[in-house]
Amino acid sequence: MNPVSRVLIVSHDAVLARAMSKGLQLAAQKLANPFGLCFATAASPQNALAEIAADGELQLVLVDRYLQSGGSYGDVVALINAIGEFRPELSCYVLLGDEDEKLQIDELASHALSGYFYRDEADYPGWFRILSAELAEKSATPFYDALRRYVSMAKDSWHTPGHSGGESLRGSPWVGDFHEFVGENMLRADLSVSVPMLDSLMHPTGVIAEAQALAAKAFGARETYFATNGTSTSNKVIFQTLLAPGDKLLLDRNCHKSVHHGVILSGARPVYLDSSVNRQYGIFGPVPKVTISQAIADNPDARVLILTSCTYDGLRYDLAPIIAAAHAAGIKVIIDEAWYGHARFHPALRPTAMEAGADYATQSTHKVLSAFSQASMIHVNDPDFDAHLFRENFNMHTSTSPQYNLIASLDVARKQAQMEGYRLLARTLKLAEELRLKIDATGVFRVLGLDELLPEEVKGDGVRLDPTKLTIDISRSGYGAEELQRELFERFNIQVEKSTFNTLTLLLTIGTTKSKVSRLMDAMLRLARAQKPPRPLVRLPEMPRFTRLACLPRDAYYEAGERLALFDDEGRPNNALIGRIACDQIVPYPPGIPVLVPGQLIDESVLTYLARLMKAQKGIEMHGLADLQGEMAIRVLAEKELARLHCNINMS
Repeated sequence: MNPVSRVLIVSHDAVLARAMSKGLQLAAQKLANPFGLCFATAASPQNALAEIAADGELQLVLVDRYLQSGGSYGDVVALINAIGEFRPELSCYVLLGDEDEKLQIDELASHALSGYFYRDEADYPGWFRILSAELAEKSATPFYDALRRYVSMAKDSWHTPGHSGGESLRGSPWVGDFHEFVGENMLRADLSVSVPMLDSLMHPTGVIAEAQALAAKAFGARETYFATNGTSTSNKVIFQTLLAPGDKLLLDRNCHKSVHHGVILSGARPVYLDSSVNRQYGIFGPVPKVTISQAIADNPDARVLILTSCTYDGLRYDLAPIIAAAHAAGIKVIIDEAWYGHARFHPALRPTAMEAGADYATQSTHKVLSAFSQASMIHVNDPDFDAHLFRENFNMHTSTSPQYNLIASLDVARKQAQMEGYRLLARTLKLAEELRLKIDATGVFRVLGLDELLPEEVKGDGVRLDPTKLTIDISRSGYGAEELQRELFERFNIQVEKSTFNTLTLLLTIGTTKSKVSRLMDAMLRLARAQKPPRPLVRLPEMPRFTRLACLPRDAYYEAGERLALFDDEGRPNNALIGRIACDQIVPYPPGIPVLVPGQLIDESVLTYLARLMKAQKGIEMHGLADLQGEMAIRVLAEKELARLHCNINMS
């Protein structure tokens, strides 16, 4: 399938616009046209912006300096900047009368221009070649191309990995089916770092460096790094780069557990910010803006602030004022954008963290774009970025045997997002709206809107919702969340993203199709018609607020500790845990928010919550609990360790 790449010529001079369109189209017929360049015209800035909004196959815009009769430089610059604000992935060229005009426009335009043409030259074949070269540069996948080229060479493998390009699997009576299942190219592309032409992820100077530079430009960053072990490790790398032992950071308690692991590894001193909570639906929202502002004011020695935007449920901060306040206090800002890596490519989802001024953003490219699982990106805009220190920390966590297929998938995912992300996301957003209306029409299930999802304490904070994440209220269906998920999976072959006690969450991506929507709606309608009688839903106990740290998380984690059972011999919460200091991170999943972190004081509210949770939700995963002769236990600091660490265990 060949692509279509439309070029929009914007000029009030209809004769000129037709001549340019005709001349360029003739050049396209005579010359190689691998990108399917074709041409359209717009007579005014308004018409141009309407075309840009409507046409997902538009790739380039050529703006006449004499945009309007009697128009000024400002008219041209305003249009160019508006295009950059609306669709930053589009390339813009300007048609000039002379060199002086170029200097004027260069000085005024904030959006990076790709180039200029001159009216009196009318070199249409030459212009066509330049436009084609622009698309070739944008759509290049340097690493993927090199990997594919190497695989096609069919070199004999005398190096790792041991399957030797799949030869150990091929034809095996025991595991030959795995070769057939995975595919020959996938196995041949699973290579050793012994192949120089594929560059080094740990010290890239060739095709990986080129691919990362293209990603940085596409995502609006100064620097971008590919990570093959997920955003979890990406967060830890940034923490170790910015934080020395004892440094203070402000963090959303609702952050992914990798952030809390990063606190342990870095030896930092965390100030935990309690998230807002929608108790009706068991959904955790952003940290209230007033809480963040107060934490910044109360902690002038803080070095870093980290927030998650958007959340698992699609709630995203109004980041710009928060980041500005942090920067005014000398605090670097990291945004975990694991669930929001697609936002750059549609105006309905922007601004991104980078656009809002964040110093660092981590994205799980695999969650919402076309990269393979574990493939993530780190974007950097920090003006004080220490590339050497970052690289040392990156290499501390990165495997010396990276999976090349993951790197290739990041290269390809960036290309797709840049070249057709707007069109695909426009389709996704349309399908999301259609699905919302159809689910609501069942009369049994309904999609929660922003106002219903937002906890009261953040309703004035400018929080917005990513419409590609649909949270469905199931409380009127007669089904419990686990039962409904099981019905969808076993009867209708549908797997949803997550659930609370009375909601299901659907994730729509650029891979969502009309057929998938149709199959889902058929299932929802059938389940709605079952007319099961309503039943009380088992509500999760309310998570207690953060108690306090008695010592640094790293100090508590690295002690041997002792194990105390969660329940006593009568099956009641073990009161011996009250007043003790946790050594491990205890995380119930869902919701995936730590109830305890290393160094945290255990009080009665924490103990009661954990006990109730374990008894009320049999299917819940509880990460971090220890085993004590077959019983659930919590590892806590021993008395001699408390004395050595000078822990403050005062319960007041």
